[in-house]
Amino acid sequence: MSKVFLHTTLAEEVSLKAILVRDKGTGNTTIKLWDVTTGKQKITLNGHSNSVYSVSFSRDGKTLASASFDQTIKLWNVATDKQTTLTGHSDKVKSIAFSPDGKTLASASFDKTIKLWDVGTGQEKTTLIGHSDVVYSVAFSSDGKTLASASADNTVILWDLNSILSNLDFDNLMRRDCDIIRGYLRTNPNVSDRDRTLCNGIGTQN
Repeated sequence: MSKVFLHTTLAEEVSLKAILVRDKGTGNTTIKLWDVTTGKQKITLNGHSNSVYSVSFSRDGKTLASASFDQTIKLWNVATDKQTTLTGHSDKVKSIAFSPDGKTLASASFDKTIKLWDVGTGQEKTTLIGHSDVVYSVAFSSDGKTLASASADNTVILWDLNSILSNLDFDNLMRRDCDIIRGYLRTNPNVSDRDRTLCNGIGTQN
């Protein structure tokens, strides 16, 4: 027997117990949680300032992640409604996925990058750069060792997370150094046009 959940707006995506509802008229978006046994709405989550396009539950069901065209990701504590906002993408966020152990969240963006986040702290772990166009989707392998990303550049990239995460100390050093020299690269007249973009996608973007 099937259950029908009624909305006054378009139901865009279903993820376990969450139904994503997008108001096409205003662009305002809510995430609604439903009791799948009774079919009754439990709660409405508000917080994004632009359309939400992806939702995902952690495996233990305690955390819901949402990705939005407001360039942010939100982590929602399902029990308390408390939200944590993850910022770092420079364009719309299209897709998100939890690692099997629930400790890492991957996000795909129109800025052509994938970011890995520490779910516990809300901090960015690293940025994966390799696609030449919008990244539409990300998915972890069942063992959590590989991340797949699909892009409008007509490619799928398989990322070796063991190798990537073991090099985070180097990545953090690159972010720090790029944050220091970014202004120099952009403004010094002796820097070539090619070298001005050396730090694009690395560290803080101003």
